[in-house]
Amino acid sequence: MNAIAQKLETIVGSSGVVAWDDIEAKHRERIQQAIAIENYPCLTYPQTQAELADVVTCAYKNQWKILPCGSMTKLDWGGLAQGVQIVISTERIHQLIEHAVGDLTVTAEAGILFADLQTTLATAGQFLALDPTRPESATLGGIVATADTSSLRQRYGGVRDQLLGISFVRADGKIAKAGGRVVKNVAGYDLMKLFTGSYGTLGIITAVTFRVYPIPEASSTVVLTGNSDAIAQAVTSLRASALTPVASDLLSKQLVTNLDIGQGLGLVVRFQSLAASVQQQATSLLELGQQLNLQGLIYVDDETELWQALQQQMRSPTKPTEITCKIGVLPTNAVATLTQFNSHMGLIHTSSGLGLLRFDADVDKQSILQMRDFCHSQGGFLTVLSAPKAFKETTDVWGYQGNALSMMQRMKQQFDPNNLLSPFRFVG
Repeated sequence: MNAIAQKLETIVGSSGVVAWDDIEAKHRERIQQAIAIENYPCLTYPQTQAELADVVTCAYKNQWKILPCGSMTKLDWGGLAQGVQIVISTERIHQLIEHAVGDLTVTAEAGILFADLQTTLATAGQFLALDPTRPESATLGGIVATADTSSLRQRYGGVRDQLLGISFVRADGKIAKAGGRVVKNVAGYDLMKLFTGSYGTLGIITAVTFRVYPIPEASSTVVLTGNSDAIAQAVTSLRASALTPVASDLLSKQLVTNLDIGQGLGLVVRFQSLAASVQQQATSLLELGQQLNLQGLIYVDDETELWQALQQQMRSPTKPTEITCKIGVLPTNAVATLTQFNSHMGLIHTSSGLGLLRFDADVDKQSILQMRDFCHSQGGFLTVLSAPKAFKETTDVWGYQGNALSMMQRMKQQFDPNNLLSPFRFVG
């Protein structure tokens, strides 16, 4: 590793390479949770896209295996990478390239912090319609690489729906681009979809262009709680109505209890638009809940605290032994799924059927696998995002049962034939 560090120093300088023993403790712990064997890789911080390309070119020539990351907030997601010799962080490649206010687009380098970008966009009355895990420290590149967004997908779609352009460094060190900087440009659209959620296995993202939106005038959230049949009816009625929520999530009984917002299953629906429209829509949904004998409440002034508490409960484990899973089921089976998992914390988006489950440290592996089988029976999946390393060493975290595995493997072979990028971290 000393020889590798010395070679990298000729590219990024001594301040851009950190030997294993000198890596900050919290970063060292995250890297250990992400790799299969503790072979003590060095950590490098390129400061420009060109430097990153040079680092990857050097690694390609020497056949060094690479684990890309941003600020490491999601480095422990996915499978354990194997044989990693270099961890490359893009967090110092963090420039805002262009904010086209009139075109409602923004282009920024991959290492820019999501929170910093939102602050900049807010000065122009705009925002990026994503709500990732740990928004204060997540980078744009990491968000795209893990396809990380949450409740706002109800109105704005997922990461790939808002991504307009992408630049990345290939496994051989060459810089490539796809898409453009205007909303109507769809060139390279499939390539951008391919990189979204690829966990750094196809290339290292260096810059992205996103669609942005005007900050809405007003916002409020309706919370309905009660028995599962009534909640299911409320969801059905909401789908059939003219209401236009920006977020609509089903909450398990345990999560409702932890948030202290009622009893039974929960339905949390957020409206954002003109003030009069928001008030009318929130009142209409509350009245619907009352007709179904559900307990209901409208959050306005304390709305932000509610969503922050929800984020904290579902996406910020307090112990490294806790297990977080991403699930997906048919939206029509979402209530039945949460009823099955009532003793655990769970959240499912009503429109997509995607969501999260959180388990305490004492849950056994067999229980997780049984829950995966149930999700499969509901037309969905269960993927283990974060879990203790010992759990991942003995478990297929992806549990993929689709028919696209051979195609994905051919894609990996095309983009990274020597398996140098995030080796063994993804499906298959």
